[in-house]
Amino acid sequence: MLHIDSAPSTPGKVKMEKSSYFFTRGGGARWHYSLAKLTVWSFAFLALILIFFLRSPAPSTITSAADPSRRSLRNYNWAAGFVGTHVSSALKRRGDGVLGIDNFNDYYDPSLKRARQALLERTGVFIVEGDINDEALLRKLFEVVPFTHVMHLAAQAGVRYAMENPGSYVHSNIAGFVNLLEVCKSVNPQPAIVWASSSSVYGLNTKVPFSEKDRTDQPASLYAATKKAGEEIAHTYNHIYGLSLTGLRFFTVYGPWGRPDMAYFFFTKDILKGKQIAIFEAANHGTVARDFTYIDDIVKGCLGALDTAEKSTGSGGKKRGPAQLRVFNLGNTSPVPVSELVSILERLLKVKAKRNIMKLPRNGDVQYTHANISYAQRELGYKPTTDLQSGLKKFVRWYLNYYSDGKKAVE
Repeated sequence: MLHIDSAPSTPGKVKMEKSSYFFTRGGGARWHYSLAKLTVWSFAFLALILIFFLRSPAPSTITSAADPSRRSLRNYNWAAGFVGTHVSSALKRRGDGVLGIDNFNDYYDPSLKRARQALLERTGVFIVEGDINDEALLRKLFEVVPFTHVMHLAAQAGVRYAMENPGSYVHSNIAGFVNLLEVCKSVNPQPAIVWASSSSVYGLNTKVPFSEKDRTDQPASLYAATKKAGEEIAHTYNHIYGLSLTGLRFFTVYGPWGRPDMAYFFFTKDILKGKQIAIFEAANHGTVARDFTYIDDIVKGCLGALDTAEKSTGSGGKKRGPAQLRVFNLGNTSPVPVSELVSILERLLKVKAKRNIMKLPRNGDVQYTHANISYAQRELGYKPTTDLQSGLKKFVRWYLNYYSDGKKAVE
């Protein structure tokens, strides 16, 4: 039996019409499954979390983008990644078919990604091990299954790591995205694409809360710059080739099965080990705060974006008419100081943290994030419901179970 928080908890909606999605989650160059086996799994509508999500054509009588029977595919981030795992699971539970691709790189502990993969495969979600920069592989996947939607979640994440390995960000976040769009533009039918941008694009913007109409031309990190570049690239492929594209600006996503490089995750680990943790403050003792958004709320936003994504208008690489182009903030609208995050963890773990107050370094981190979500509320029906205290309680329960006795207990 899985622990109550071992599996993604967003229930997803029940639907009458099957959909197939293609998910992207990163890029190892190996493909460990034969085309024959892939075909069998694909047409059995098994959920594959990484690269693409296939969807059956909508009936011709459906004309409203907001009709709940419509299903869109997003494809950004790795299927065995944090967000990808939860979104894929939610899609599977509501009856959609998902095909995923992930490279299982070592940016953080690959065993956690493999554990997510095992969790997904037990629910019928299948992942191809491969690279989104591998054009031949992507084209072969589209030959096997006529994907109608792509959920692009594949990216090199992390603000600080860009100072150590800048090339990985260009490779995944720019070159990988372009490669995916090149394949999508030329297939028939062209899929609708939903992809992950980031709240980091707001960079040094001091106007809060951040709105989709605010300036995003002052990135504070290379990661932010590559995400901003992705938004401009999306505009280009929409304008020239008629691809339907929806970008989602995530705000500090957290929860069970999360990324170990995120503060809430390594704070938990270090507090339990009695290690000192660094808590940053801005100039003149200014507060550093984040708009922490629980994973289940992010999943709801992702599904809403998929379900309202309109069809692409191109064919054979040629635009036939105007196509949908959107970008949404997905946040919680309640920024919390990082110091309060630590206080909540102390109460949940029943351990006092060894705090080391430090000046915010010039490594790309920004002082404050706060999402204006009115656009997503209006267009996607997006409404976050989980406060930080409740979300961290679920995360801590999962963490203690997963790492019980120093072992990675999945079941």
